[in-house]
Amino acid sequence: MSNQRNSRPTSGRASSSGRASARPHTSAGAVRRRRRKGLPIASTDRRITVFFVFIAILISVASGRALLVQGIDAEANAQTAAEQLSQSQVLKADRGVIRDRNGQVLAETQPAFSVIADPTSIATNGYDPDHMTDEQKQTAAQAPEAIAELLVKYLGGDKDEYLEKLTTTRAEDGSPNQYELIARKVSAAVYQKMSNELTENGWYGIYSSPDPVRYYPNGTLASNILGFVNYDDEGAAGLEYGQNDQLRGTDGKQTYQSSSYGTIPLGDSTLVEPVNGATYSLTIDSELQWMAETTLANAVSSSQAKSGTVIIQAVDTGEILAMANAPTFDSNNPAAADADDLGNRAVSDAYEPGSVQKVLTMAALLDAGLITPDTPVEVPGEILSGDAPIKDAWDHGTLNLTARGVLAESSNIGTVELARQMDKADLSNYLASFGLGQSTGIELPGETGGDMGILPGTDMADYTRDQISFGQGLSVTALQEASAISSVVNGGVYHQPTVIASATTASGEQLNFDREDPYRVISEEASAGIVNMMEASVASPEMSTTDALTIDGYQMAGKSGTAQKADEYGNYNGGYTGSYAAVAPAEDPQILVYVVIDEPANGYYGATVAFPTARQLMMQALPRYGIAPTADVPAYTDPLTY
Repeated sequence: MSNQRNSRPTSGRASSSGRASARPHTSAGAVRRRRRKGLPIASTDRRITVFFVFIAILISVASGRALLVQGIDAEANAQTAAEQLSQSQVLKADRGVIRDRNGQVLAETQPAFSVIADPTSIATNGYDPDHMTDEQKQTAAQAPEAIAELLVKYLGGDKDEYLEKLTTTRAEDGSPNQYELIARKVSAAVYQKMSNELTENGWYGIYSSPDPVRYYPNGTLASNILGFVNYDDEGAAGLEYGQNDQLRGTDGKQTYQSSSYGTIPLGDSTLVEPVNGATYSLTIDSELQWMAETTLANAVSSSQAKSGTVIIQAVDTGEILAMANAPTFDSNNPAAADADDLGNRAVSDAYEPGSVQKVLTMAALLDAGLITPDTPVEVPGEILSGDAPIKDAWDHGTLNLTARGVLAESSNIGTVELARQMDKADLSNYLASFGLGQSTGIELPGETGGDMGILPGTDMADYTRDQISFGQGLSVTALQEASAISSVVNGGVYHQPTVIASATTASGEQLNFDREDPYRVISEEASAGIVNMMEASVASPEMSTTDALTIDGYQMAGKSGTAQKADEYGNYNGGYTGSYAAVAPAEDPQILVYVVIDEPANGYYGATVAFPTARQLMMQALPRYGIAPTADVPAYTDPLTY
């Protein structure tokens, strides 16, 4: 019985004695049952059928994808491929040239480059990293050190800092680093020499991109007018800032297709040419500007002053022939200058003008018909204004002066007496018409807010009228005061001051500038009268006992100014401002020279610290502009007293 149980099939499972292996048919059945889960090995037809079905599916998918790529999405995919191949490069526009009135270049753009390193290329010295020989690997290992040494040789700087950049082969995102900025604004000559030596020594991985530099060939000349540009060639001060939109031009762009082997010859490419900036011609005379800057610097130094300003103006047009500041700076290197010296004091610094203001007071009185140059004025030793007395700069008893004598002697008291004849509102309106208390409209930045000076309104107090008549209680800029005086000595017409003669775009189109039309401020008779009164301070025998006040062969008119400066609390103990306004020739005024010396320590009267500079510059300007001397200058005989 037991043998029969043992002879029964075991349903594919081995008996406990392990004999199941001795029964082939039972074993084969078990194997067949296990393999039914997959494809029967022996089913050739079925295998072939599945294979062809699989191939058919692949072909269908590929065909569908091809249809999608080449048909339905053909344009989008072509665009994507083109974008992956496209490269673009900005083509920098040249900033416009600035010239003086005679064509002398004052500012221009010169070619220069940014130096750029490709650390990935430097690491292999330009070789294919997958096919480098041992010798090439040795050469590549020396590249960073050798290149760093050449960078130091031509660009200066620190070798270790260069090495750090040259060996940073991975960007922050882990991709190959192919861009490290080494230096900017490297001159074309320096870069070319460095590039040649790199090539001669077989070093690769340094390239360049255009990075033009603004260049001022005359250094400090007219720097306070021209200003300067920042590192991105945008105007940062002066004319460069004020006219930046027209000077900077419009950059172009070049787009092309390239591969790892370089530019694709027949690939798509586009080119938008850059449009260079406009060319400016200024009213500035660079030689006269140099004379003004040199003479002013000497005056500031000799008087131990804080600063100084000179304006030379053509009175019949408002054109600025020279505008000097001291101290000044080099527009090529503004970072080396004191921040206080980077602006233009002639335009932006407001101060009390002192006795030069008496010229404008007298001009208003003359035009209103309230005085003539010969009007008699009894001048006491002092005069009460508000609750305080006004005195002259020198002690005196009662003086019998003409209005001409009041101006020549620079009497505060006499000026106040005459000014009290005019309504306060009328005086304020006259001074406003002369351009005080408002922007002059010149094409330079800096005339904003309090920088435009302070002119009391028509409702001013009586004592304020007294003060402003002789140059206290109001503030002006040098440009405002110079232009105002020009307007009352040129026949009585105000001309907006300007430093731009013309400007032309790259296409030859003339740029237009919004300028106020000239307008009359006083009559021709009043203008002639004020010039006569100003001439007395220079040419009258009672005022001048030496030829040092005159210019041989010319009649000159002028007026000095000495103003106490108010401190931060409004008290007049903040030093002095000395100034002088000179006009010539007196018989037909054409040139004005205005000099302002701020806080001189060696003397402070305008006649002492400012007049010599004004006279010297007038001596240079008159013949330069074809104003010939007169062989026989008539003696000045008009009376200062009665």
